Parts: sequence; structure tokens; C-alpha cells
Amino acid sequence: MLIATTNAGKVREIRRVLAGLPINVKTLGDLPPFQEPEETGRTFAENALLKANYYARSSGLATVAEDSGLVIDALGGRPGIESARYPGATYADKFANLYQELSGHPRPWTARFVCSLAYVGVPGPKGSAVLFTCEAKVEGEIAPQPRGANGFGYDPIFFYPPYGRTLGEATDEEKLAVSHRGAAFRKFREWIRRPVAGPASSSHPS
Repeated sequence: MLIATTNAGKVREIRRVLAGLPINVKTLGDLPPFQEPEETGRTFAENALLKANYYARSSGLATVAEDSGLVIDALGGRPGIESARYPGATYADKFANLYQELSGHPRPWTARFVCSLAYVGVPGPKGSAVLFTCEAKVEGEIAPQPRGANGFGYDPIFFYPPYGRTLGEATDEEKLAVSHRGAAFRKFREWIRRPVAGPASSSHPS
């Protein structure tokens, strides 16, 4: 099974969730380089499925892909599906640009991380069957300033109220227990372990 990402932080989290399953897991880093697909979907779910189908066709492997991002209510849901492409050469630059946008809005700046997951089977003559999809979220706020050097991406500015800290200040274990990606891949793990696959699938992953 191919995990369709080269992001080392995502790979680390996904491997931890799927550890112990009788599956030979590969990532894009284990394969010859592929050109990245253009993410033309308008939702996280559309882009996750687009990437899963594209990399399944390119690799010939059953593929799980995810699309995730930060949704900020005061900004009308932005950066959303454009989170990775939000202006800024580094995440420090992205944070500065987001704070500039938010400066005219009253706090709290409520926000959530969203992760959509799609798993498709080995490609056949008619393409790949969509075997499993799901979506998960974690609710929080944008912190007044970045805090913490753990995690990756937008974690240092995402304040998680039950912890009283940003996800950048949480340990790997604490983050994975509540994160959008951890929740989505735990759902996927539960589906894999079912004796009979659920309604969204036609066979067990291989």
C-alpha cells in the first residue's frame, strides 16, 4: 500500500497509527519521482481522492492519500485547501502573513484542522475502486503568537484549549491522540481490521 506523501512529519504520524498491521507500506520517497498532480478540487475530500487516484495510476499500487489544512473562521475558512500554498516562503512567513490578516478581527480566532482521507485499490482496466473515505477535524483557536518547536506546519499557531497549549508545544503522542490526521487514520485502521469491509469498500486492502 502506498502512502501518497513525501512530507516526513506526515509519514511519521501515519506510520505510527498503522504500526502492527500486516501491510507492506511504502511512501512516495520509496519510489521513483512522480510529477505532482494539480490539485483542482474545491474541497479537502475532492483533492484527497484526486491524489489517491493519480498516485495509484502512477505507481500501480493501492494508495491512500490525504488532503488537510487549516480553516480559520475569521478569514472565511481560509487558508483551507490552499494551506500549503498560502503566501510565504517559510512557515514563519506564512504565520506573519496570517497574523497581518487577522489583526483587524477580534479574538478568539476560532479555527480547525481538517483531514480528508481516500483509499483506492490497485488500478484495473477501468481505473481504481474507491474503497474507503473519511474526514476528521480538531477544533481550536489561532494563538496570539507562535509557540513551540514540536510538530510541523501550522502546529505552533494552533492553540488546543483542552491542553492549554499549541500543538507545537504538545508531544508527538499528545498531538497524535487528538489531531485531525491521527483521527482520520485511526478510522482507516479500524476499517482495515474489520473482518468484512464496510459499505464504502468491496474488498480488504492489500
